[in-house]
Amino acid sequence: MTTTYAVLSEGLEKHYGDVHALRGLDLAVAEGAVCGVLGPNGAGKSTAVRLLTTLTSPDAGSARVAGHDVVREAAAVRAAIGVTGQSTSIDGELSGRQNLRLFARLLRFRGPAGRTRADELLERFGLTEAADRPARTYSGGMRRRLDLAAGLLTRPQVLFLDEPTTGLDPHSRNQIWEAVRELAGRGTTVLLTTQYLEEADQLADDIVLIDRGRAAHRGTPAELKSLIGGYAEVVVAHESALRAAAAVLDRLTGAEPTLDHEHRTIGVVASDPTLTLPRIVRELDAAGVPVIDASLRPPTLDEAFLRLTGRGDVRAPKEPAA
Repeated sequence: MTTTYAVLSEGLEKHYGDVHALRGLDLAVAEGAVCGVLGPNGAGKSTAVRLLTTLTSPDAGSARVAGHDVVREAAAVRAAIGVTGQSTSIDGELSGRQNLRLFARLLRFRGPAGRTRADELLERFGLTEAADRPARTYSGGMRRRLDLAAGLLTRPQVLFLDEPTTGLDPHSRNQIWEAVRELAGRGTTVLLTTQYLEEADQLADDIVLIDRGRAAHRGTPAELKSLIGGYAEVVVAHESALRAAAAVLDRLTGAEPTLDHEHRTIGVVASDPTLTLPRIVRELDAAGVPVIDASLRPPTLDEAFLRLTGRGDVRAPKEPAA
């Protein structure tokens, strides 16, 4: 079976003075897929998006988007894509309907086609009741949905979403997620850059982890998480037992445990797939460690990200303060 790629790049490089933003970036995003592009700050994500959306040109390498070369056929690329950036492009003094109709005119819709398309998108994104209110009265989630609607006026083959839910509450974020799932279900290819790893875990079919200007790791969310194994955590009865428990976990996993003295917990990455929770409990009991609780769970995408990029200790997530 031959895979057709909506986004394909080979050896992309980009310099800004002495800064080497991209160092040979390879991407391959299948048609109709949602691809999450992740990476630490400064890894090259924004530069990659700027290159793929023709906002700047590469210093070396090549890229094709929707079948068109981003340098030689830039106009064709722009006609085939939609872009929603981190900050909305909405005019707050205009109503939602006026915003979309304005964008439709700028995109050279003819006759009533622009008005019809605007009304379709207002209904699709649940904005019909608020369509004639000034956009400055919209909530953050409504503004992001309106911005996303503006990016879809031309029914793009490829949609670039740059941090689409930054600053949104969980309810608004879920609405954007549902919209992205619907788009992908209808065949739109989505390239998503986000700092919310849960977002990538929820939406992405595949993930490319960019680090230092290159695609360091790629795969499904489950495949990336499997690269670091599981995560074992033990809660002991008193703080004086932490060191003994850490010694047991170190011996079982070969990894350095993380100690939390305040909560009397020890956590460690467990990369051995044969390690089981009963074995951990038996070894702790044999060492005389008084255990209150023990768990062995798959890692989160956050933990995989930290581990794979070497940007910090892998720690179990803590509940947010009430």
